Amino acid sequence: MTTQNLLVELLVEELPPKALKKLGDAFAQSLWAALADLQLLENSTTSVSDQTYKAFASPRRLAVWIKDVKAQAADKPLEQKLMPVTVGLSPEGQATPALLKKLNALGVDTSQPETLVKKLQRVNDGKTEVLYYNSMVNGASLQQGLQSALEHALDKLPIPKVMQYQLHQQCELPGWSTVSFVRPAHGLIALYGNQLVAVTALGLSAGNSTHGHRFEASQHPVQIAHADAYEETMASRGAVIASFDARSLAMVRALREQAKQLGCRLDVEAAGLTDAQAEEALRHNELVQEVTALVERPTVMACQFEEEFLQVPMECLTLTMKANQKYFPLLKSDGQLSHRFLIVSNINPKNPSAVIGGNERVVRPRLADAKFFFDQDRKKSLESRVAGLDKVIYHNQLGTQGDRMLRVCAMAQALAKLLVQSGWTPSLKDTDLLVKHSVRAARLAKTDLLTEMVGEFPELQGVMGRYYAMNDGEDPCVSEAIADHYRPRFAGDELPRNDVGLVVAMADKLETLVGMFGIGNFPTGDRDPFALRRHALGVTRMLLDKALAVRVRSVLECAAVVFPAQVSAALDIDKLESFFQERLINLLEAEGKPVAHIMAVLAVDTADGWSQIKSRLDAVAEFANLPQSQALAAANKRISNILKKVDQPISADVDTTLLIESAEQQLHQQMRHIAPLANACLASGDYTGHLKMLAGLRDAVDQFFNDVMVNAEEAQIRKNRWALLKQLQAHMNQVADISRLAQ
Repeated sequence: MTTQNLLVELLVEELPPKALKKLGDAFAQSLWAALADLQLLENSTTSVSDQTYKAFASPRRLAVWIKDVKAQAADKPLEQKLMPVTVGLSPEGQATPALLKKLNALGVDTSQPETLVKKLQRVNDGKTEVLYYNSMVNGASLQQGLQSALEHALDKLPIPKVMQYQLHQQCELPGWSTVSFVRPAHGLIALYGNQLVAVTALGLSAGNSTHGHRFEASQHPVQIAHADAYEETMASRGAVIASFDARSLAMVRALREQAKQLGCRLDVEAAGLTDAQAEEALRHNELVQEVTALVERPTVMACQFEEEFLQVPMECLTLTMKANQKYFPLLKSDGQLSHRFLIVSNINPKNPSAVIGGNERVVRPRLADAKFFFDQDRKKSLESRVAGLDKVIYHNQLGTQGDRMLRVCAMAQALAKLLVQSGWTPSLKDTDLLVKHSVRAARLAKTDLLTEMVGEFPELQGVMGRYYAMNDGEDPCVSEAIADHYRPRFAGDELPRNDVGLVVAMADKLETLVGMFGIGNFPTGDRDPFALRRHALGVTRMLLDKALAVRVRSVLECAAVVFPAQVSAALDIDKLESFFQERLINLLEAEGKPVAHIMAVLAVDTADGWSQIKSRLDAVAEFANLPQSQALAAANKRISNILKKVDQPISADVDTTLLIESAEQQLHQQMRHIAPLANACLASGDYTGHLKMLAGLRDAVDQFFNDVMVNAEEAQIRKNRWALLKQLQAHMNQVADISRLAQ
């Protein structure tokens, strides 16, 4: 069967930029999948990477080009279950009225019932004999299939917010007056090769014309002669780069080229990447994607602002340029902000000076505001703002930000001491100095919330606190801790840079977690308004990455005591500890650790908390690859099951005079020989060596279970064998519960 390529385009008013990429991909994928389900594609099993379809999305259009589409789907057999034979046929084998009625409902000609009965198939379903009717169903035509697929694709679009609008009377199809869609739609194209497909959508009938760039298209409207000519025609006559990815790549290359000419680099571009790596990373940058969704053909221009504004912290300037104006700040070779910046225009005038001058005039008041806020804020010290925290409500059950600040201060003091007592060696060797700086940073950490700059740009909280603390002459450790106490803000974010920041960041997050759990504010489903999962994940990362040898429960108990009695009394600390363990499991799973290994390690309660969990997981992974591992895991599981059924205390000592079987004697001797060597490995932190050493017990363990009856009739012998197994279990399960590795 011959095939042709298909093009479908929906012309709309400007689509929401942050949703454009997702809308374009969803429209293309849904339409392709629906046609594949209808068997209208020549090869519906190939991947998107094989170019079976191509998505297009620009500010004013969603489109898709689909390869090798059939004009008519092949007929296919249809097997329909009717009813039990006893219901459909009389004792003489004649069709009953019930059967004829059912067949009529299916559109089957019943004028010759005797012939029809012979065509029916009898199938025994295990309970009774059932009648089936087999027929051939005509495949869908392209017009029918595309109409259905188009309606399905539009229904499934991830529209952020639907709007209603009235159709233009001349364009209105019968039955259409009001339309609900993401934006008003003005045109529909459906081309099969060079032939129109008569479909409708959103009150529009399909044609072969669209509109290009509002100002720079050479043709109005733009006629699309063939489905395969769409992308080239839109570029040459419509002045539109229809592909989101192609437009994004063209913009990224133009931005990078312009930056290089100015001796700078984009502030959103990571240093040290190859050109290909930088282009790929930039294409996925949030600002790049948003600007790609705002222009139909990007033109990059260089602008500048007065150098006096560079006295303002670069974070303030870059944020106002990117968030408010969608500009691209530039960094000089030393990493400092340049007074030059780039804009992306949707037009390409012969003389760009008016566009450049207009954008420079627009950004100047924004930067002047930032400078004014910065200058005004520095007139008051952070310390002078502390009292103002008492006027800011934090939570109606947990008091003000001032109350919260006092709790974080007390928590930071207790945490610093607890971590040092647990073996942590901070860079500040003087514990009293660590405590002093931690309490000071906790006292000032939230004061920048009361500044003009953070009031205008909430994203700068912490960042501005650092600058203002430096201006006030605070210790550098304190200044950095104020900025870092929000870290990590998201998955993959950096941890605090210094030890003071680590203590304050942990205290700040624990205050939120303990407080919210104490008043019953738990995350539910997708709802987590206080970002408790993120806070718990942040604390978990700090415990792991800094190898802090402290139990989570100890940290939580340390945090709970600073709260009012009614909050700490209501706190379910077991539930909160489990919440942390869930975050730990998710984090380790994301790093590729098998769940069975994670649960095996967590089953062993260690005094060093989670500090060695990754080393233990590495050891378990190596042990699991040993040929002896499954036999030993199964044996451990068997031991656990045996000892679990014992309803009396089991001695930890083995009486060698009661070891009467050679297999149990051999196991005991092997344990006495191997256990000291394995324990020496464990003491030195060589968890892999410990498990490998114990793997040498495999033969002795197998022989024991083959030759020895554990639950012997004589009580003394039975109890002695329990003690032997208890010793074996204790030796084996010091790094992880090996029984959990049994498959």
